[in-house]
Amino acid sequence: MTLGPYTYLTLSMRPDAEPHVAISFHTPRLKVRAGLLLSSPRPYLEFNTHEADVHISTTGAGPVTDTDLNVARDIFTAAARYLADCEQLHAEQADKDATDTAA
Repeated sequence: MTLGPYTYLTLSMRPDAEPHVAISFHTPRLKVRAGLLLSSPRPYLEFNTHEADVHISTTGAGPVTDTDLNVARDIFTAAARYLADCEQLHAEQADKDATDTAA
């Protein structure tokens, strides 16, 4: 079963626990951008659709810390892995489609 594009959000609130928000983007309408807020200055990363926005920036919206650098590296590494996985699956699907068409 294949679903159409969607964004899924959950909010969990349990007694004696911190609230937890989860957002899943399953849409080609996802926009991603990064920049530098000149008034602070501080870097930011945004993911958004018309249903939801996610903003990532430095700890406490303050100066860049060593931990912020590590998080940025983790984001970069995860994005590179996501790209590689998408490229591999896309190529495999194209090969399968070509084989199915030839048969």
